[in-house]
Amino acid sequence: MFTVHRKEIEWGGRKLVLETGKIARQANGAVLVTYGDTTVLCTAVAAKAPKPGIDFFPLTVNYQEKAFAAGKIPGGFFKREGRPTEKETLVSRLIDRPIRPLFADGFRNETQVVCTVLSHDLENDPDIVAMVGASAALTISGIPFLGPIAAARVGYKNGQYILNPTRDEVGDSDLDLVVAGTVEGVLMVESEAKELTEEVMLGAVMFGHTNFQPVINLIIDLAEEAAKEPWDLPEPAYDRKALKARLRETVGAAVEAAYTETVKQSRYEKVGAAKAKALETLAEEFDAQSIGFEFKELEADILRGAVLKTGRRIDGRDTKTVRPIVSEVGILPRAHGSALFTRGETQALVVTTLGTSQDEQIIDALEGEYREHFMLHYNFPPYSVGEAGRMGSPGRREIGHGKLAWRAIHPLLPKKEDFPYTLRVVSEVTESNGSSSMATVCGTSLSLMDAGAPLIRPVAGIAMGLIKEDHGFAVLSDILGDEDHLGDMDFKVAGTEVGVTALQMDIKITSITEEIMKIALGQAKDGRLHILGEMSKALTGAREGVNENAPRITVINIPKEKIRDVIGSGGKVIREIVEQTGAKIDIDDDGTVKVSAVDQKKSDAAIEWIKGIVAEPEMNVVYTGKVVKVVDFGAFVNFLGSRDGLVHISELAQQRVGKVSDVVSQGDSVKVKVIGFDDRGKVKLSMKQVDQATGEDLTKKAE
Repeated sequence: MFTVHRKEIEWGGRKLVLETGKIARQANGAVLVTYGDTTVLCTAVAAKAPKPGIDFFPLTVNYQEKAFAAGKIPGGFFKREGRPTEKETLVSRLIDRPIRPLFADGFRNETQVVCTVLSHDLENDPDIVAMVGASAALTISGIPFLGPIAAARVGYKNGQYILNPTRDEVGDSDLDLVVAGTVEGVLMVESEAKELTEEVMLGAVMFGHTNFQPVINLIIDLAEEAAKEPWDLPEPAYDRKALKARLRETVGAAVEAAYTETVKQSRYEKVGAAKAKALETLAEEFDAQSIGFEFKELEADILRGAVLKTGRRIDGRDTKTVRPIVSEVGILPRAHGSALFTRGETQALVVTTLGTSQDEQIIDALEGEYREHFMLHYNFPPYSVGEAGRMGSPGRREIGHGKLAWRAIHPLLPKKEDFPYTLRVVSEVTESNGSSSMATVCGTSLSLMDAGAPLIRPVAGIAMGLIKEDHGFAVLSDILGDEDHLGDMDFKVAGTEVGVTALQMDIKITSITEEIMKIALGQAKDGRLHILGEMSKALTGAREGVNENAPRITVINIPKEKIRDVIGSGGKVIREIVEQTGAKIDIDDDGTVKVSAVDQKKSDAAIEWIKGIVAEPEMNVVYTGKVVKVVDFGAFVNFLGSRDGLVHISELAQQRVGKVSDVVSQGDSVKVKVIGFDDRGKVKLSMKQVDQATGEDLTKKAE
């Protein structure tokens, strides 16, 4: 019934197995990939023909994690998987980015790649397994995919690179880098690093590229046995050479003139006018879709040719110059921290909010539930590019850009015990013309420091581009939107003056070489140092203390055995403290208590209350208390929080007392001295001995 093909190798100390022919046989390509005990089913399906009038490649990648893979039942009311998690979205992008450039030119059929995690051993992250499986499924499917690709995770510790580190090893590593590519070169890089040098980062990329070559060979071996017949690509319905020539003749000069316009909106208006003229003039000879496709190619040829020929770019810069920068902080009066970072026509308004541990994000992952105290949310409203568009929940791009900025900042955050705040940063991109994610990195660094968060060092980011032709190449610093759109590379590098903290690279051609990456990293370092210098004009380090509108968090420690006393039965005591003082209180299992309030007086009141609860009464020490009950033989006084003691009638006053109510009444505030403890540990108190020490007579006179 089944014709199963199976290939396996030892890779990074674990067995990697590819299997096809048993599961999901109606898909164009389906491969079950197992690494360790982590298993992912990857499928690839494409429509038999493109939809009429489509002028782009409709590729969708869906990575999904099933709770049963880790022996869990999903949380929530419905008890089933719902909308994609942040990780599922990020891994979907991770798979999409290296495979998208490798589909044949002109292929417009709707294509879907689905990667489903079926088993997770909680050691080997399924993302690398899914990338390998997606590549294998496409390679055997017959779909015109110019792969295969492979991917690897690289760690770095004690000067040594680690291939495919486990989850625990990643936690101890100075680097978490994912690299994907072909036999010829690298296509995609995603990483977080602890201020590593450019040399170490480049070495990690090449280490990963070298070590995933056996996986590419394994996929080829599988394809030689199991691949389906390759699809035939239809020939273009028009004479491309003739259309190119007619476009050059009709609007070539107008497009060249448009790309000398330095202002983005003006340039777009002139390009739009040239395209409209081409559509009108050539409508009788060619269809609109063909004209539109070749017009884009004309734009690319003109922009790329000008850069390689003259070394000058659209806005007049050379290949290394960074656009003018303006950095401002403290621009929102009520925000805890705020910054406006402007670089050319790209601008990000970044706002920091400080919260308590009650504000931490609870994440329910396959690996288990954990809390995150640093959140960075990136928003890209349509007005930022001068458009009217749909507003809604964040898309894949927004989630991906936010996570890149998060990775760039995360290694520089202070330890939680040194700065016990939950941090939420929101970046509103208010203008965009190239690399808003790197503007977010710069703005986040400034905003956090404006809020008083003591970053180890400021962080900046820069996006690099590439124009590569057969006769040469040029690496571009601080790329514009058009240079990203019509160029061959988007290479983002973030870091400090010491080293790199995040690196992300996407290639639109089949691969790039080590030489190009080395040049790009060196050029990016120069640009990053320049940007850090411009940022320092606004703020060189974190402000002293947090903003006056932010909560003040005070940390105290109490004995573990006293936690129950502070919380009280059913939380009665801690609720009373919160209600009476207005402070927020968090208690950890180790006895760490965090008290927070915007008003320091509220915080101090709560702290004194807690200290009173956990304090032990000391002999011969005078306390202020409250009479809570009057009986014939004395008065019970509440002191040290909820602790009570008895003032015997003989200890009420220096002279003989006939009736307790002659001296005190319920609700009176009195000073008492601890004079002993009875056999049951109950406290004996005295008001008389306080009177003797002060020379006062507090006896209440009978009327």
